[in-house]
Amino acid sequence: MSSSSSSGSQAASSSAASSTVSVPASAAAGSLTITQPPTTVTSFYKIATNEMVTFGWNFTDVIVSPTHLTVSALCDNGNTYPVGPGSSGIIDGTATQVVWDVYSYQESHSDNPLPQATCTLLICDERGLSATRKGGYMNPNSEATFAFYTPQAYTPLSSGWTCSICSNGFSSYIAQPTVITIIATILVVFLSGFQLLRSAFRAT
Repeated sequence: MSSSSSSGSQAASSSAASSTVSVPASAAAGSLTITQPPTTVTSFYKIATNEMVTFGWNFTDVIVSPTHLTVSALCDNGNTYPVGPGSSGIIDGTATQVVWDVYSYQESHSDNPLPQATCTLLICDERGLSATRKGGYMNPNSEATFAFYTPQAYTPLSSGWTCSICSNGFSSYIAQPTVITIIATILVVFLSGFQLLRSAFRAT
């Protein structure tokens, strides 16, 4: 009995030791770098059937792997939306990408739909977005911005669609004072040149 108990204690101790990660005092704070989409521009995503949105990243100097990651989108309307296949935005701590079916999300959240606005991608570990920098641990990331748009439904000409800027487009353009001034100037230059040419031919 005592031998069995001792073996069990040693096994538990060994298991606990193997799950403990030692972080050097000089370790830099870990970071998550967005690889998709580009963080230098705002990417636009269409909310439509089979239009999947993929966000990707990699880790640098992360010694202590996160238990889980929370991915969300903070949009200009002030609302925060969970990103990914689940309803909470929580994914595995070692994941390096998440795929979001925005159309399905939109269909199942009619009470709080995704806005046609700019959003910021937020990614943090189990310590939350307010976690302070700590050697070996992942720092929260909010570098990527993106926006949603919904395509307009096709309207056939037979249904009475008209181009509001086409029918009087040329006449309204001609009516602009600047355009009239330019045309008048061209005519004066042309006529003056024509008179000079006539005078030159007569002289010869």
